[in-house]
Amino acid sequence: MRLDDRLEALLAQMTLEEKVGQLGIFADMLRPFAPGVNPEMNEHDASQTLELVRSGRAGALFNGVGAALGREAQRVAVEETRLGIPLLLGADVIHGMRTVFPIPLGEAASFEPDLARRTARAAAVEATAAGLHWTFAPTVDIARDQRWGRVAEAAGEDVFLSCAFAAARVQGFQGDDLKADDAMLATPKHFAAYGAVTGGLDYNSVEVSDGTLRDVHLPPFKAALDAGALTIMSAFNDINGVPASANHELMTGILRQEWDFRGFVVSDYTADFELVAHGYAGDDREATELAFNAGLDMSMQSGLYGAHLAALVESGKVDAQTLDDSVRRVLAVKAAIGLFDNPYRSLDPQREAALDPAVHAPLAREAACRSMVLLKNEGDVLPLPKSGRKIALIGPFAEDRENLEGCWSLFGDKRIQVNVADGLRAAMLDGDQLQVVSGCGFEDAIDGGIEAAVAAAQQADVVVLAIGEPQDYSGEAQSRSQIVLPAVQQLLAEAIATTGKPVVVLLRNGRALALEGAVRDADAILVTWFLGSQTGTAVADVLFGDFNPCGKLPVSFPSLAGQQPLYYNRARTGAEYSNRV
Repeated sequence: MRLDDRLEALLAQMTLEEKVGQLGIFADMLRPFAPGVNPEMNEHDASQTLELVRSGRAGALFNGVGAALGREAQRVAVEETRLGIPLLLGADVIHGMRTVFPIPLGEAASFEPDLARRTARAAAVEATAAGLHWTFAPTVDIARDQRWGRVAEAAGEDVFLSCAFAAARVQGFQGDDLKADDAMLATPKHFAAYGAVTGGLDYNSVEVSDGTLRDVHLPPFKAALDAGALTIMSAFNDINGVPASANHELMTGILRQEWDFRGFVVSDYTADFELVAHGYAGDDREATELAFNAGLDMSMQSGLYGAHLAALVESGKVDAQTLDDSVRRVLAVKAAIGLFDNPYRSLDPQREAALDPAVHAPLAREAACRSMVLLKNEGDVLPLPKSGRKIALIGPFAEDRENLEGCWSLFGDKRIQVNVADGLRAAMLDGDQLQVVSGCGFEDAIDGGIEAAVAAAQQADVVVLAIGEPQDYSGEAQSRSQIVLPAVQQLLAEAIATTGKPVVVLLRNGRALALEGAVRDADAILVTWFLGSQTGTAVADVLFGDFNPCGKLPVSFPSLAGQQPLYYNRARTGAEYSNRV
């Protein structure tokens, strides 16, 4: 029987409740990796997850890892439900799995889309070994305001570059054969214009012209879909007063009618429920009606579809054929990755156990090297010699291990991490010539810290100053009103500058920053972003000349923090501002 006929036969057997069940995705508490990411998940336990599956109320689970327990959840779906429809198992695999690669913004600085394809391929190999079929990536939002925290997750401000990286990441995640055991469904997000939130404030409203929407914010999504993506995630924001997750023009008019998208749309976390908070829906039932009729196929975590969708169909508020169309799309995607033929694909505990956590470390090192951007190198202070000079490594990131990976690095294996101090020490021929002093915390002073740092600098031939943003400054709900270094780190830099020693700044950041004073005036500035598992090794490669830094900025660094939004390709006006002052 042809696949289409098989799916139609299955759809014909389904009850209304079974159809609705396929359109719900819920937190996987059978195998939680970090329930603190969404604290309300702590209220659920493994038995509740299995009961959701057993009762046919879940078509997918998310953010659980582990092949053995994933296999058990799938067994319940296949063997203990009436029709045996398999689950999709998804997670936020954004820039690596066990091996963490540079944040997407950093990787975009390489200007090498094929690098992103290769790192996404490696992430898919590791993620599918851990029992996953589906990633909620890549983020393809265009970001022109560096106050927005999710700048770190995408490819920056340029449309052409973002399109190239969107396509490359989809190709990497999905591979050449979607039914292969190491293929992973990609999900471009957040549809649409999430990067244009007013004032850079996450979840905020978006006011955008149709021209800017179509010329700037939509092309990376189209590129991702053209590369083969079969799922797409709706955004939290509203667009010109209409929430993206209830936006018929976006999800039906553009996505399905103009672009002929045949896959399904999944909401961001409880985005349908938030239609009430938007003031767009009066209650949960109306939110369900508006979201579903606009084209939102699958509801994440809110439970609204399970609570209200069947009754809306029975009352005529939702057309039964529209429901069938959504269920058909979900079933077709499951079929496309081979779940009906092999529901236990990517659920092999032996494969998971056999995966060497270090197998992708060389790629992580290469990606980190290619992501760094040398902003200045006055007096050719770089590269540094590996011996014969005393180096003072100063700053809160010198020995830090908690801020190597960046936001949305949920599954990283700490065993393969290399921090800056260890990386430099291993690369030096006389590692005892490296003195390491933190000087201050990320935001707070340390008693005597700056004095100790100045003393170390005075004894050194060159200072490597490891400063920047901790990783929780960027990512979801991490907007910043001032895109500058924390004050205590600026004070540290000013104090070090008084020694007169050459200073190389290692800038760790998840966005463009306004560099001030002694930081801006340092002899050399190397933008390192958040480089991932092999941070220290890659930084040493660049500092000691084993790799020539070749990255370019994918976002515009402002001269002053108040210059936001700022982007290089802004429209020219009749009078240049510089001519009017």
